[in-house]
Amino acid sequence: MSRFTAIPAIPQTGLTDWQFNTLNAMKENLELLIGSRNEKDGASRALTKSSIAIALAPTQSMQRVTAEGVGFTISGVNVVALSDYEKLVVNVQQLANDVAALRNTLNNLITQLKQ
Repeated sequence: MSRFTAIPAIPQTGLTDWQFNTLNAMKENLELLIGSRNEKDGASRALTKSSIAIALAPTQSMQRVTAEGVGFTISGVNVVALSDYEKLVVNVQQLANDVAALRNTLNNLITQLKQ
């Protein structure tokens, strides 16, 4: 969790109007950014590194495509070899698993950013 020092109150005397208004606006903006102003929806609160608690995306399981495009021509029609088709199915499943894992990581990150 981020730690911020409290901002002292702006003095009411010894400042011109523009100095007081400028310092007061800066103080209010900083308090909104650090979340100390108790804003109801927290929409102005800044994102800090400590507020992200998601793990890195898992290691990609699909390292290389093993299907080679091997096939046969039967009666003038190109037909894929069953063994090559099976390799392709495995590759597509690995890719689908990788996409699902990345999607899950991204959705968790988006959820944390919205909080």
